[in-house]
Amino acid sequence: MEHQLPPGFEAAGVHCGIKRNPQKPDLALVVSRRECTAAGVYTQNRVFGAPIAWNRQITPSNQVRAVVVNSGNANACTGQRGLRDAEAMAQAVADQLGCRQQQVLVLSTGIIGQYLPMDKIMRGIAQAREQLGASQDHLLQAARGMLTTDTRPKLASARFSTTRGQDVPLCGIAKGAGMIAPNMATMLAVVMTTAQLAPEQAQQMLHQAADETFNCLSIDGHTSTSDAVLLLATGESGPLEQEDRHRFQAALHQVCEQLARQIADDGEGITHLVQLDVEGCPDRQTARQVAKTVAESVLVKTAIAGGDPNWGRIVSAVGYAGADVPLDRLVLEINGVPIYAQGGPCTFDAQGLAQSMKQQRLVRIRLDFQQGEARVRFWTTDLTVEYVRFNSQYTT
Repeated sequence: MEHQLPPGFEAAGVHCGIKRNPQKPDLALVVSRRECTAAGVYTQNRVFGAPIAWNRQITPSNQVRAVVVNSGNANACTGQRGLRDAEAMAQAVADQLGCRQQQVLVLSTGIIGQYLPMDKIMRGIAQAREQLGASQDHLLQAARGMLTTDTRPKLASARFSTTRGQDVPLCGIAKGAGMIAPNMATMLAVVMTTAQLAPEQAQQMLHQAADETFNCLSIDGHTSTSDAVLLLATGESGPLEQEDRHRFQAALHQVCEQLARQIADDGEGITHLVQLDVEGCPDRQTARQVAKTVAESVLVKTAIAGGDPNWGRIVSAVGYAGADVPLDRLVLEINGVPIYAQGGPCTFDAQGLAQSMKQQRLVRIRLDFQQGEARVRFWTTDLTVEYVRFNSQYTT
């Protein structure tokens, strides 16, 4: 699918020198030609980067003009100097666009505890301003400017028609490959749309979409210091009727889910993407509690890495999840094959299922407690030797 910036937005991605490789962009700029509604959902880690502190003061808002992103340096654990640097980034963009500092949101991602090279960033902001455009390549370069350990950019799109026949596009870009865990946010993402939304309405819709997608994603169980998801809405498509708002929520969910899956699929050193469906629960929170526990089990993740249908590890993880679910009704399937039901093992071809797990990148695990209607889809990955090697040498 080809991805396009919604009308009214421009973007750019440049290399300003934070990263050593001159072929890798490390600064991105997204600009709305008019003041737009902006909402944000941020990391719940009590240790958070300076840009998070800045953005929390601003969102939700109906006057935002731009988002500036640098990669390679998180500007986290940098004290008052870090706060001043984040504010300086916002002011530099404001000067370039002729707007106010409080109309610019800031995102930073990368190594924790290092000061930003502000001279390079200032030059990069001026360069990005000169290179702004609305083409597919401009969007792709901005998506690349957000990346750290990612192997590829993440982009997603959706659109719907209003009851008045107005076309409403949505487009999102994201980064994330490691230090990924639920408890919003767990990566960086910017979603743009022409929908007309009030600030509090946008905030509520983004919170719901994030809770159902990015909060159902875990690679390593580590909530980052710098993560954020932003929603920018220009209002060019006009007001939304009640039915239109439902359509927009569905489209926003679609974009966020596509980005969440791409983040999981690009996990550092992984060999398997895992789709975990927990069904038949009394409420969604219970389903999510079970899913998160299973998804973050090191023993479950290593079994998947080896293609081992070790149902005992999955069932025991359910048992210590602390969720009030009927274990005697549990049905467990891997790749559509029932392997455990009603308290005991099923007869199945273990070698055949193992081959299926080894040969397919996507492994599907289904847990059905047959107690209620609540369900959740959770994304995770396996755990490999390559993941350990990569993260043992991240800063050295």
